[in-house]
Amino acid sequence: MAKKTIADVDVAGKTVLMRVDFNVPLDADLNVTDDRRVRMALPSIKSVIDRGGKLILMSHLGRPEGGPGDEKYSMKPAAAKLAELLGKDVAFAKDTVGDDAKAKAAALKDGEVLVLENLRFSKGEKKGDPEFAAKLAAMADVYCNDAFGTCHRTDASMVAVPQAMAGKPKVSGFLVAKEIEYLTDAISAPKRPFVAILGGAKVSDKIEVIKNLLGICDKVLIGGAMAYTFSLAEGGKVGGSLVEPDKVALAKGLLEEGGDKLVLPVDTVCADRFPKTAEEAAAAEKKTVDSGEIPDGFEGLDVGPKTAEMYAELVKGAGTVVWNGPMGVFETPPFDAGTKAVAQAIADSDAISIIGGGDSAAAIGKMGFADKVSHVSTGGGASLEMLKGQKFAAVELLDDK
Repeated sequence: MAKKTIADVDVAGKTVLMRVDFNVPLDADLNVTDDRRVRMALPSIKSVIDRGGKLILMSHLGRPEGGPGDEKYSMKPAAAKLAELLGKDVAFAKDTVGDDAKAKAAALKDGEVLVLENLRFSKGEKKGDPEFAAKLAAMADVYCNDAFGTCHRTDASMVAVPQAMAGKPKVSGFLVAKEIEYLTDAISAPKRPFVAILGGAKVSDKIEVIKNLLGICDKVLIGGAMAYTFSLAEGGKVGGSLVEPDKVALAKGLLEEGGDKLVLPVDTVCADRFPKTAEEAAAAEKKTVDSGEIPDGFEGLDVGPKTAEMYAELVKGAGTVVWNGPMGVFETPPFDAGTKAVAQAIADSDAISIIGGGDSAAAIGKMGFADKVSHVSTGGGASLEMLKGQKFAAVELLDDK
C-alpha cells in the first residue's frame, strides 16, 4: 500500500515535525565534509516552507556518549549547512524538548525552519521512550518521515513520535517515498532477468539477504571477502584471506539451496599483505589465481579479471540489478578493479539499477557513475533490511494513500 507523502498534506500555517537524516561527517573544525544527506532532504524541506508551513527538523548525529555540550555531535554545523543551501536563516535549538526548543518552535513563522539539537543527546531517543516522544509530538500538527537511513530502527523519533500523533497526518518525505518505491518494486515485481550482486566482508551480515534474494532473483553474484568463506565451503584453499570458519556449514547450505543461481568468483587477485596505503599496495607481491587456489602467505583482495568479465556480462543482460557491497578492497588500487568493472557494467546497462547504500554508494560516487544508475540508496542498513523482505514499523505507521 502506497503511503501519503508531504505533498498530500496542506501545510499552510501548520507546524511540520520532520525526521531527517543529517548524520553527516564533520572535520576537526566542525565543518560538514559531505553534505549529500542534507541536499537529499531539500525537496521535502522546500515543499513545506514554499507552501507556508513552519518546519521543525530533528535528526541524530553519530553515537554520543555524553549529553548536550559535546560539540562534535552537535547538529549546529548541519543547521549552518542547511542555511547555506537554502539561502535563508535557519534557527537552531540548543536542546530537543527543553525550554529553548519549545520557545523557538512556538516562535516559528510561516516558511521558517528550526533544527533541534541531536536527538541522541536524550536517552529517550534510543529507548523509544513514549514520554520523550510525546514532548516532540506536542510541538507539531503534522509528522513527516524523510530519514530512510533509520527506517529500520525503532527509535522514539521513528516510531513513538508518530504513535503519539494519533489523529494528525503522518506522511513520508520524498526521499523515503523514492527509497520504498525502488526497493519494494525490486522485490515484488522486478523486471527480469533480476541480478543481485552482493559483496562485503562477511557472509553473516548478508545471510538473510542471500536467502531472500535466492527466492526472487535469477542470479545472485558473490564478491568481496565473503566469497572466501564460500570457497572454503567448497574445499578450496584460501591462504590468509578473511574468512568466517564458523559460517562454513551455513555457506554449504546456501550453495545447495542456490544451485546455479548462486554465482561465485572463478579467479582472485591476492597479495602477500593487506595494504593500508597506496605505497603498501605498490610494494606488495601480487598474483591472480583460480578461486580456491590462494597459496599460504597470500590473501584474496579482489575478484579476478575473468570474474569481473563474467559478472559484467550477466549485468549487461539484466532487467533489474541490485548491488550491495564492493567486490574487493576498493579503497586501495589496484584492488579496486573488480568493483570498478561491476560499477562500469551497471552504469552502461539499460537495467533498473539500485545501489544499496554504504560502500557501494561510495564506490559509485567515487567513480562518477551516480547519475548513470536508477537509484542510490541513502541507507545501507535499511536497504539491506528491506532486501531481506523486512517490514518497518516506522513506515507501516504512516498514513496510506
